Amino acid sequence: MTSLLPALHDGSGSAAAREAVRFGEHTLTYAQLAAASDALAARIAGAGRVAVWATPTAETVVAVVAALRAGVPAVPLNPKSGTRELAHIVADSAPSAVLAGAGDVLPPVLAALDRKDVDTAAAAAADGVVFPEPSPESSALIVYTSGTTGPPKGAILPRRAIAASLDALADAWQWTGDDVLVHALPLFHVHGLILGVLGPLRLGGSVRHLGRFSTEAVARELSSGATMLFGVPTMYHRIAEALGTTAPAATELAEALAGARLLVSGSAALPVHDHERIAAATGRRVIERYGMTETLMNTGIRADGEPRPGTVGAPLRGVELRLVEEDGTPLDDPTAEDAVGEIQVRGPNLFAGYLNRPDATAAAFAEDGWFRTGDMAALDADGYVRIVGRKATDLIKSGGYKIGAGEIENALLDHPGVREAAVTGEPDPDLGERIVAWVVPADPAAPPTEAELADHVAALLAPHKRPRTVRYLEVLPRNDMGKIMKRSLGA
Repeated sequence: MTSLLPALHDGSGSAAAREAVRFGEHTLTYAQLAAASDALAARIAGAGRVAVWATPTAETVVAVVAALRAGVPAVPLNPKSGTRELAHIVADSAPSAVLAGAGDVLPPVLAALDRKDVDTAAAAAADGVVFPEPSPESSALIVYTSGTTGPPKGAILPRRAIAASLDALADAWQWTGDDVLVHALPLFHVHGLILGVLGPLRLGGSVRHLGRFSTEAVARELSSGATMLFGVPTMYHRIAEALGTTAPAATELAEALAGARLLVSGSAALPVHDHERIAAATGRRVIERYGMTETLMNTGIRADGEPRPGTVGAPLRGVELRLVEEDGTPLDDPTAEDAVGEIQVRGPNLFAGYLNRPDATAAAFAEDGWFRTGDMAALDADGYVRIVGRKATDLIKSGGYKIGAGEIENALLDHPGVREAAVTGEPDPDLGERIVAWVVPADPAAPPTEAELADHVAALLAPHKRPRTVRYLEVLPRNDMGKIMKRSLGA
């Protein structure tokens, strides 16, 4: 495909009358989305960059599509961001305008920008402006990272990377224009916006956004024509919990999930315990994929492949992946028992660099051009990747062993007395680092003991992987994507 969103450019084609997006009662067909986005594209043509106030609404979709049509890089803004973070992103990306719904109340930090209200009912001019397809290497989106180690960095995502990732997923998941996707993810990042919105639009399919996640809404949409569900582990955990009840809604949810073509989890690892609970109740397996802002999608379990809990599948079409030692040399045998290395990737899915940060861009790549993900993983014999955590927070060096926090967390979650768990390392004079388990007990009044949990992990994994310290919490700190903020635990 030469166009990024071909179905939108074919006003007389079969997709014109098809529903493109739905947000509650607000729906847009392909023809309506094309008209509204072209009208807005004509208003922003020639702008250097535009910010998009990325609420979970049809207005956000029109705004992003308009920017893509006009060849203007869009900077999605998280409406929940604090003043300091928003000020940094605006100063760094220097947009000339902000696109927002007419009813949106924008914070003062955006007051200096030229505001352009999005009209989802606008009609493109009869003698509409012609929008030539930009170069594949031109910037489509600038998506800011979470900023866990400093101010957020703007990852420049070219049209080439978006097309390559979505086409690779279409190949892996047998994803077509006949699919109807359901999700409730925010629209300011890769998972919710690129996969969850641009994915269906590139293929000529449709997306139903729930606004707010609920198991009832998931059941309703999957029972009324939707074929795919995208979610993060927090959502699937709630689904697993709901399936475990005896309420009539649990039966309806199980039937709806059983009828879906594909259940996909991403953005963080889905605990094996939740995998098994959902499979037992529905007969369907959730599959996982692995990506990040800078690389978009790297691996994924195929629709016709083996859904193996605890893994994120093999590299997608066009993506090369290797595991390296701390000094950057590739592992001699990445499939050897207990072999763990940092994931490095290269391919057409990679970003073009960090905006205004040539130093950070250079540091992100190895000398031979591979991107350093910072994620640690092991490799199964058939190429399936098992991520064990982040290099900075999840690789624990204890007693001469390299230990991934992820497998210990899965083992802890297999204990009936554990509702949630996270694992970190902390300095130890004897071991170098000791394993610390942060546990939310299923019954706060009667939590499992430290010794009980240590023995449980040692029996499932190995003695050197047992937690040496257990700390009990009422809730684990999480970000908007449901990822556990381990730096907050350490603090």
